Amino acid sequence: MFKAVSVVGFKKSGKTTLVLELARELTARGRKVAAVKFTHHGLDLDGTDTARFAQECVSVAGIGPRTTTLLWNSARQLQDILPLLGADIVLVEGGKSLTWLPRFVVLGSGEDETTLANGLALATWGAGELDGVRKAGSVAELATLAESRAFSLPGLDCGACGRDSCLALAREVVAGVAEPEACTAMNAKLVVRVDGRRLALNPFVDRLVTGTIRGLLTELKGNVPGQKVEIVLE
Repeated sequence: MFKAVSVVGFKKSGKTTLVLELARELTARGRKVAAVKFTHHGLDLDGTDTARFAQECVSVAGIGPRTTTLLWNSARQLQDILPLLGADIVLVEGGKSLTWLPRFVVLGSGEDETTLANGLALATWGAGELDGVRKAGSVAELATLAESRAFSLPGLDCGACGRDSCLALAREVVAGVAEPEACTAMNAKLVVRVDGRRLALNPFVDRLVTGTIRGLLTELKGNVPGQKVEIVLE
């Protein structure tokens, strides 16, 4: 399960500055940190070769001496990107609508910030307070929270865990009354790993694929029912 935490707040509240400071602190602690930024204004590619390629292609990759970039010419879900980041902890700037990972709330914009916590806030940062939410006193304190309590649920809203949604389970995890491992989709009987990372499977897909594979195996010589089966796709 990926460890991620979002940094949410209104415009010009200091989200980017906090993400940068958190990244420096966590990197100094030996963590591999990735950052994801949500934006409503599109990505600035004007006048670049990447923009010219993107007009004709579904995706564009750039490979340099020290940097590699990948551009999809369409919107993608954060869950699709996480496996590509190669990080211990992912810091997400923005994404107030994300309901399957915890968050730090940046206060001080002057707007009504009471709705930002949404039951997912591990702590607040900046001027002001939110009722019932811990107020962090330092970036180091937030970094420790990220190390110990960051998590991400698959966002399937399958209900297999007994909750109505991933939001309900995420709120319980933040409140300390449940663990991320309560997510049944991450503990299905069928285990699918891509580059060592386990994928979440809702119960229907789990039963469908497992039943299909077991049915096919009955026709294969050498298959002994009850034994562990390993299938590798390369």
